[in-house]
Formats: sequence, C-alpha cells, structure tokens
Amino acid sequence: MSPQVPAAAGTQTLLWALCIACTVALALSVLLWWKLSNIQETLARQSADSGSVSVEARASAKQAQELSRDTAARLALNETRWSEVALQRTQLEELMQSLSRSRDENLVVDIESALRLALQQAQLTGSVQPLVGALKSAQQRLSRVAQPRLTPVLRALTRDLERVQTVAITDTPALLIKMDELVRQVDELPLANAVGLAIVTPATATATTSSWARAISASWWEQWLKELGGQVADLVRISRIDQPEATLLSPDQGFFVRENLKLRLLNARLGLLARQFDASRNDVLAVRRDLTRYFEANTRKSQAALALLQEVETQLKQVELPRLDESLAALATASAGR
Repeated sequence: MSPQVPAAAGTQTLLWALCIACTVALALSVLLWWKLSNIQETLARQSADSGSVSVEARASAKQAQELSRDTAARLALNETRWSEVALQRTQLEELMQSLSRSRDENLVVDIESALRLALQQAQLTGSVQPLVGALKSAQQRLSRVAQPRLTPVLRALTRDLERVQTVAITDTPALLIKMDELVRQVDELPLANAVGLAIVTPATATATTSSWARAISASWWEQWLKELGGQVADLVRISRIDQPEATLLSPDQGFFVRENLKLRLLNARLGLLARQFDASRNDVLAVRRDLTRYFEANTRKSQAALALLQEVETQLKQVELPRLDESLAALATASAGR
C-alpha cells in the first residue's frame, strides 16, 4: 500500500497542474477574443469616418476645378487686354505720324507715349524690363538731340531708371519650374499611414538563433508560452503618427489626396501667370499644410519637397511695380513749353 500512495499523490498533482494550465489558457483565449472584438468595433468606426473624409475630398477637388476654370477665364481676359493695348499702340503711332509738330514736340510726345505703353506692358507681364528698355531708349534719343530745354527731362529719366533697376521682382520662370518639379514629386512622396517592412538586422538574427537554442533546452510548456506570447505580440503594431487624421486614409483616399495636391499646385501656377499672387500664396500654404498632415515628413523625398516648397513661398511675393511720375511730369512740362 505504501508505494501506491505516492503514485496516487503524483497523479493528483499532475491533474491539478493540467487543470490550472487549461484555466489559464481559457482565460487568455477570452481576453484575446475581447481585444479582437474591440479592434473590430474601432475599425468599423474608422471606416465610417473615412467615408465622410472622402466626400469632403471630392468637394475640395470640385472647388479646385472651378477655381482653375475661373483662372483660365482671367487669363483669357488678360489676353484680350493685351490685344487692346496692341491696338491702342497702333492707333497712337498712326496719330503721331499724322500730327504736324516740331521735332522737339514730336520727340516729347513720342517718349511719353512709349513710357505709358511700357507701364501698361509692365502691369500685364509683371516685369520691369519694358520700363527699363523704354527709359534707356528715351535717354539715348534725348542725348542725341542735346537740347538744353529737355535737360530736366533727361535728369528725371535718369532718376527713374536708377529707381526701377533697384526694384526686386518675382522670378516667374524659376517659380514655374519649381512648381512643375513639385507636381512631379507628389506621386513619389510616402503617406504617413504607409506600413513599412520589417528589417532583419544581424542582432535580430542572433537573438532568433539564441531563442531557438533556448527553446530546445526548455520544457514543453515554456515553449508553448513563448509561442503564444509571440503570436499575441504580432497582432498589435504600435507606431507614432502626429496627425491622427492621416491614419484614416484608405488607399483610394490617398490617391485623391495626391490629386488634390497636384490641383492646388497647378492653381498656384495659373495664379502666378495671371498675376494673382494672393491666390497663389494661399494655394501654396494649403499644399504645405496637406504635406505635413498626410505625408511622412522624415523621409528624404518629403524633406526635399518641403525645402523646395519653402523656396517657392519665399520667392512668391507680390512687388508693386514702380511708377514713372517724375519723368511723365517733366515731359508734360516740356510739352507745355514751360
């Protein structure tokens, strides 16, 4: 009887250990099922919210298209004005030829009309080159005449030329090239909610090898617990995203975000061509806001795009074109004979 008592006690202890292990496994299974239920509810809420965001993105794209059409209409209006200016120049030239005045009077009137035409061209093109060309041409013509009565006009032209040459203007061709480059880079920028691939390092491989070595020497229940812990850890991945709305973007919505960025950049480009600096600046600011909100800012491509966008913002400034009031006043005085 005495040898059977320890055997029965050992069997009973083993049964209790199995019962405890089953209870722990059942508790872990219930906990895992509860966590999965919460994750499913969260994903359902996020899917509903992403639908509303998609509707807003489509509305924004429609507004951008309307703005683009409006800008095209303004460009057409500017072209019409340019044609009117060209027609006015032709009419002025014909009128100048039909007038019978003295050489000095004709020269003064011709210089004044050239300066006014240069002012109109500068307002349409946003460049001071027409003003510089007109002032230099007027200086050369007055210098060849060498008329003492026109000396105040020559001094006024010289002062206006020095003032015009010191004015800084927006480099429109360079800005257009940079905006085109930004449009090209939009498709290459990674979104903030993109999931990266796991990188296997030598340290990771060594840790994996050592874990297998320990698993061989460990008992079966330790191996089972380690495998269960690894599977549970793979169910959740934690990452930091500073903009919460970026996680709500689906792949389809990411496409609309990229297209919306392209439309804003194209609108800024059209606004620059139409001399609408405020509209272009607002579009560029909106592009910067979307880049920092929906895209990963720590990658090399994103940083390059943000740096290029910063250059565009710095150069995109509206400068008031200088006026030639002093030269026009001197020409009016010379034409009146005072």
